[in-house]
Amino acid sequence: MTRRAWPVLLPVCLLLLGLGVTRAAGGQQTPPPITEVNVQQLGPQRLGPLPPVVAPPNNPPSSAKIHLGKQLYFDTRLSSDNTVSCATCHDPARGWTDAGPTSKGIRGQMGGRRSPPVSNSAYNPLQFWDGRAASLEEQAKGPIQNPVEMGNTHEVMIHTLDTIPGYVDAFMRVFGESPMTVQQVADAIAAFERTVVTTDSRFDRYVRGDHGALTALEQQGLEIFNGKGHCTACHWGPNFSDGRFHNIGVAEKDPKNPDQGRYVVTKNPRDMGAFKTPTVRDAALRAPYLHDGSEPSLESLIELYDRGGENLNRENLDALIVPLGLSPQEKKALVAFIRALDSLNPEVSAVQPIPPAGLPK
Repeated sequence: MTRRAWPVLLPVCLLLLGLGVTRAAGGQQTPPPITEVNVQQLGPQRLGPLPPVVAPPNNPPSSAKIHLGKQLYFDTRLSSDNTVSCATCHDPARGWTDAGPTSKGIRGQMGGRRSPPVSNSAYNPLQFWDGRAASLEEQAKGPIQNPVEMGNTHEVMIHTLDTIPGYVDAFMRVFGESPMTVQQVADAIAAFERTVVTTDSRFDRYVRGDHGALTALEQQGLEIFNGKGHCTACHWGPNFSDGRFHNIGVAEKDPKNPDQGRYVVTKNPRDMGAFKTPTVRDAALRAPYLHDGSEPSLESLIELYDRGGENLNRENLDALIVPLGLSPQEKKALVAFIRALDSLNPEVSAVQPIPPAGLPK
């Protein structure tokens, strides 16, 4: 069997294994609720509401630590020229990312990748598009000393904070020791980021029993997401992400200098051009899409998947990326369902930035 043939048959076989039916009276088969179906059976979790966030034992949360982390998150003084904060690239008003297509750092420098969303990052087993950080705490340290992003050093950043009496007092209250450290800065920012969780959407209300929360079109989109659209091959579980890395056939902007993705971390040839699966929650707020911001809309993104990606001749194209054959109506329904995943909980959807006047002095 050829490499191109077995991925086409795989979803069909898994569909038969995964759909499972129950028999009603009279022998008639009735399907289970669509949210209880994981047609790919490639991950252990079905679609559903998010569970509580679990903080690491070495960084327990407190209200004071979370508030300190929020202040640091919105403070441009962590950057070398006082122009870039965490929120510059991870803006609550833009679905906790930025305008794209890729992110802008100090002195107007453009990065090579799109900012991944901070929302629900607490559920990611690895951070960054290539998974190079094993925790939110480790991730928080990276942008500060990245020459394109904040362009600072950890030492200079700590010196800056140590000259601000309000921060000196706050760190002492939270951590009970001095001098302040880079790890404490990272711990506080991570504690805040773990509160950015989209616990409520019309989809969540639907699976909790409010069957009027989704329109008929959105329910059709859910069925396509869970079936013909092949979306749950990678976007499964409460966070609509497997946390893994896939090459989905994105065309290279610069073929002579391709973004190697996960390969840079693992040096495994199978990871060349593979990137982490982003959550679909709040995706409608985060255009443009993909690691390079190359798809301007949900509609164009779905067209890419429907074609089976752009680079079909690449040997490491994920085996689950195949042409889908979606009709215009099915594409419309799929977009409608994705929009129903927008967060409704105000502590995430309506977070207001801390203005400079509200930061420690």
